[in-house]
Amino acid sequence: MSEQPFKSEFLRTMQERGYIHQITHPVELDEAAAKGAITAYIGFDATAASLHVGHMIQIMMLRRLQQAGHKPIVLMGGGTTKVGDPTDKDGQRPLLTHEQIQDNIATIKGTFQRFLTFGDGPTDAIMVDNDEWLSKFGYVEFLRNYGVHFTVNRMLAFDSVKARLEREQPMTFLEFNYMLMQSVDFLELERSHGCLLQMGGSDQWGNIVNGVELIRRVDQKPAFGLTTPLLSTASGQKMGKTVGGAVWLNADMRSPYDYWQFWRNTEDADVGRFMRLFTDLPLDEIARYEAMQGADINEAKKALANETTRMLHGEEAAAAAAEAARVAFEVGSVSGDMPTHEVPSAELEAGIMLAALAADAGLAGSRGEARRLAQGGGLRVNDKAEADAGRMITKADLVDGVVKLAAGKKKIILVKPV
Repeated sequence: MSEQPFKSEFLRTMQERGYIHQITHPVELDEAAAKGAITAYIGFDATAASLHVGHMIQIMMLRRLQQAGHKPIVLMGGGTTKVGDPTDKDGQRPLLTHEQIQDNIATIKGTFQRFLTFGDGPTDAIMVDNDEWLSKFGYVEFLRNYGVHFTVNRMLAFDSVKARLEREQPMTFLEFNYMLMQSVDFLELERSHGCLLQMGGSDQWGNIVNGVELIRRVDQKPAFGLTTPLLSTASGQKMGKTVGGAVWLNADMRSPYDYWQFWRNTEDADVGRFMRLFTDLPLDEIARYEAMQGADINEAKKALANETTRMLHGEEAAAAAAEAARVAFEVGSVSGDMPTHEVPSAELEAGIMLAALAADAGLAGSRGEARRLAQGGGLRVNDKAEADAGRMITKADLVDGVVKLAAGKKKIILVKPV
């Protein structure tokens, strides 16, 4: 949205740091946020045991909200995860059991505790599970109370539904109900916690608007929606997509070293923008980093990696990751903090083809890509370029109990027999 002067610290910060794409009622929301503490929420479905880096912009929005003196609600989708959000999807998500969903919520909570202060205070964050109310509705009751406020015509007009139908991808009635459920979430939080703002990514705009309109129509209360821009890298890639798969936030699913490397590998043109969105660094300091040119930009990337890793994994893990990277790339040695890829000892005894090992370890997206890397001089075994991706890696390649594999200048993994 176009720049406009905001009175509230919250919206000024959100605008200065680049979080705002659309707001339903900007003037009203600004006045409410300037007048006193407001309550806002973002919903997160529990489809995996960890959130990933694509969720970080939402987590940081809740952090900015609390830093400005307002109350964040983390809404876990224990109920909506049973349905699956059809937004930007070509197929229905796999359905998880209630136990799987609750297990995921339990492991996800620790991530939020790194970024938000939870408690009973007026601006302390709380975590709520929408299964608490959604699972209690009878079908007829739900339709009678809420279905009457939604028209199929309007629902079909939303981009998320329209795009799916235009691609002739089947959309189940179960998924079609998702936007009603999300709207009811907002209404429930407005009634139980005085929540007046829902935030989310730009792909959630239709769902958010539905909730805003439902509250204003049914309860005649102020309600607002705010979305962030669709986040992609300077080269047009979706944020968080890597050869090695999702950049998970849980340390047991993505090591602090790998997380540090993800941010260290940021494209030059994205450094300043990512610092504003994903760190608490002051804007004047970010401007100094943003002005760096040539080789100096690497110092800015290290600062981004250090700060993002510190916020998620702590000071000690960030320092260890930075040192491991220095040892690996500047000294050429091996550090215990580098990511490892375990292989059965018997397989290494027999020999594993380099292309297969590089692909399995996440250094390349496929064996074909590994072969192309090797031919271009980009694949190294124990710091020596290896042009033959078909050569066998065996126990003879072990140095101090590991084989050091590298793709390009920035990706290193230790292969360890078990």
